[in-house]
Amino acid sequence: MKTLLFWILLLCSGAVLAQGTYWQLDIKGAIGPGTADYLAGEIERANQAPAPPVLLLIVMDTPGGLSSATHDINRAILGSAIPVVVYVSPPGARAASAGTFILYASHLAAMAPATHLGAASPIQIGGLSPGGEKKDEDQNQKTLAHKQMNDAVADIRALAQLRGRNADWGEAAVKDAATLTASEALDKKVIEVLAKDRRELLAKLDGRTVETHAGKLVLHTRDLVVVEKAPDWRQRFIMTITDPNVAYILMLLGIYGLLLEFYSPGFGVSGTVGVICLLLAMLAFQMLPISYAGLGLVLVGLGLLLAEAMIPSFGVLGIGGLVAFCVGSVLLFETPDQAFRVAWPLIAAFATSSLLLLLVVVRMLLGLRHRAAVSGLNALIGMEAEVVGAGRVRLQGELWNAACSEPLKSGQKVRVEAVDGLLLHVSANQKETKP
Repeated sequence: MKTLLFWILLLCSGAVLAQGTYWQLDIKGAIGPGTADYLAGEIERANQAPAPPVLLLIVMDTPGGLSSATHDINRAILGSAIPVVVYVSPPGARAASAGTFILYASHLAAMAPATHLGAASPIQIGGLSPGGEKKDEDQNQKTLAHKQMNDAVADIRALAQLRGRNADWGEAAVKDAATLTASEALDKKVIEVLAKDRRELLAKLDGRTVETHAGKLVLHTRDLVVVEKAPDWRQRFIMTITDPNVAYILMLLGIYGLLLEFYSPGFGVSGTVGVICLLLAMLAFQMLPISYAGLGLVLVGLGLLLAEAMIPSFGVLGIGGLVAFCVGSVLLFETPDQAFRVAWPLIAAFATSSLLLLLVVVRMLLGLRHRAAVSGLNALIGMEAEVVGAGRVRLQGELWNAACSEPLKSGQKVRVEAVDGLLLHVSANQKETKP
């Protein structure tokens, strides 16, 4: 009986293996370094697998993302010997900005009803130099924007020509931020398939011929078994810390932790947490398009707020620090994509809390540092002692050698002015001085 059961299970598993599989990868949210690491890594693993999948299905819903991450994903798709199908789904999803470029790079593009794509114009945010340099800076910004636009147009036209898609509309999506619904995209030959779900998508992909890095392939997609490939812990960790809001919080927590450790040394908890947060923030900044000018303004702003807490300037340093902190926070990341900008509510919350923290807590810590000692030899200063003989006083039940600039008599009360080893420097208690 056991042998019969074994052969039945083996035959069933063999049927499943013979049935073929496809890997499903999901893009949800903004495209950043973590997303690029996840997609490029899975595409490479699929191409190197002993039993590779029939195709890779990328289910997309994205508002856009970083151009560097998009280029990494597209390079992986273009170099794949396994067909990559990008499917904009579910209804209501979009493939905006960077998502449009990835859709154009795919071997086959599909969309669900009530989805859209487009608005792929590159935008450059730049500052202006003061004084007479403003005109030159304006011209430089225009030249840079023109170069970026031409580069993006050439990129999407090259992808369109490679995949046989509508290059003119791709150029319009870049130059004029044009958009299309799913049905319009099918009519204009921007995509190849319109399908309401994955089952219908696989049915419509069956029998199609695609050109991959390894040559032409005919897809046999009926009855494929899905294998969902979720990001591993490392990729999820990168996705989390490279969220600009998370990186921003880590940076400020690191700075606050080190400040608290510096002004109130203790068990090292705040300092340890601060160092860890700063290192994680630096790791995130390394992968994000950070503006060092914005970072400098944030640090200057915190420094001015700290100076206001230590050296009151009737609000001048505090207001300047607050302005520098807010402007630096806005300019911290050099990207027009709102998904990779620090949220305004978060900036406002941290600006307010920073002002309160540095004006209230730091002053309290500085006050604690200037309080009289409550232990050790320094705690004896200011205490009252009783003279018990020539050069001897009793203090807290102990006999001490004492020195005074004026003669003393037994039973007289004196005040400790300083401690020099085992010698107390005392002065006559003014309360017992006779008029």
